Amino acid sequence: MFEGVETLVSEHAELEQRLADPSVHGDPALAKRLNRRYAELSAIVEAYAAWRQAGDDRAAALELAADDSAFAAEAAELETRQDGLAERLRMLLLPRDPNDDRDAILEIKAGEGGAESALFAGDLLRMYLRFAERAGWSTQVLDAEESDLGGYKDVSVAVKARGTPEPGTAPYARLKYEGGVHRVQRVPVTESQGRIHTSAAGVLVLPEAEDEGEVEINPNDLRIDVFRSSGPGGQSVNTTDSAVRITHLPTGIVVSCQNEKSQLQNKEQAMRILRARLLAAAQEEAEREASDARRSQVRTVDRSERVRTYNFPENRISDHRTGYKAYNLDAVLDGDLGPVVQSLVDADAEAALAATAEGGGA
Repeated sequence: MFEGVETLVSEHAELEQRLADPSVHGDPALAKRLNRRYAELSAIVEAYAAWRQAGDDRAAALELAADDSAFAAEAAELETRQDGLAERLRMLLLPRDPNDDRDAILEIKAGEGGAESALFAGDLLRMYLRFAERAGWSTQVLDAEESDLGGYKDVSVAVKARGTPEPGTAPYARLKYEGGVHRVQRVPVTESQGRIHTSAAGVLVLPEAEDEGEVEINPNDLRIDVFRSSGPGGQSVNTTDSAVRITHLPTGIVVSCQNEKSQLQNKEQAMRILRARLLAAAQEEAEREASDARRSQVRTVDRSERVRTYNFPENRISDHRTGYKAYNLDAVLDGDLGPVVQSLVDADAEAALAATAEGGGA
C-alpha cells in the first residue's frame, strides 16, 4: 500500500535542496512554482511518515501483547489511528486540479430581476470580500459597473493569497465551486406590496495567469478602443476617455474596464482579466475530458440553471449540488461561507475517491 509515495518522498528531498540554492530565488516565478510543489508534497510526506510510524508502533504493541495483554488495547488504538492516517493520505494522493494553487478572478453579473438582481450581485460581492478577509487573502476590484439603485450590473475582483498557501487552500481551490447561477428570494426594496420576488446573478471564477509570459498575446490580435466612463464615479472618471475596451480578435473575447482614473491603469486591468479568460479557454480546450468543473460554471444567468438559492424570509441558504442547507443566511452573507464551500470540497473528494476505487486505485 502507498508504494508509489516513496517517489514523492525523493522528489520532496530534491526540492528541499533546490530551494536551499540562493540562485533559484533569483527567478521569482520558478521559486514560486517550486515552493508550491514543496508545500503540496510536504503534506503528503508528513502524512506518510505518520502512517508508517503508527504501523510500526502497532506492530510493536502486538508483539508485546503476546506477553502482556495490556498492550492489546494500545494496538487497537494504533490501528484506528493508522486507518485514519491512511484515509488522509488517500485524500492527499487524489488527482489534483492543476489550477488549485492559483489566485482567482471572480466575475459577478446581474441577471434576471433588473435592479433587484444588481443589488443581489452587490450582496454576493460583499460576501466574497468578507470571506476573503477571513481567509487572509487580499482583494482588488478590477472593474465595476454600478446600477442606478445601488449594487452592480457587472463587477470583477481579483483574489490573491499571501505567501505560499497550504494545498487546497489557495483562492481558486476554494472559490472555483462558486461558479454558476445564484438565485435570491426576498422582498425587493422596490416592491410596495411586500411580495417575494425571485431574481438571479451569475458568478464566473477564473484561475489567474501567474505572469504575462504564461499566456502569449500577439498585440496585432487586439483591438483597443477607448471611451468615456459611464455610471457612478468621480468627476475625472466621467469626463475623460479613460475607459478601455479590448477585443481579442481570434477568440472574440471582449473585456472592458473603466474603474480606474487613467487609461493606462484600465488597460492593465483589462489585460489581466483577458489573460485569465484566455488561460481558462486554453486549458479547457487542451483538457476537454477533464473540464467538467469549468463547464459547470454557467455562462448565462438563467434562473433554471441555479447552483444555490438564498431565501431571505426563511434565512435559509441551499446548495443544489450537494443538498447542503442551513438557516444562517445572514452569517453567510457576512462572509461565513466556509461550511458551504467545504460541503462542495468534500463532495468533490468523495466522487474522486469513488472514481479511484472503481479504477483499482490504492
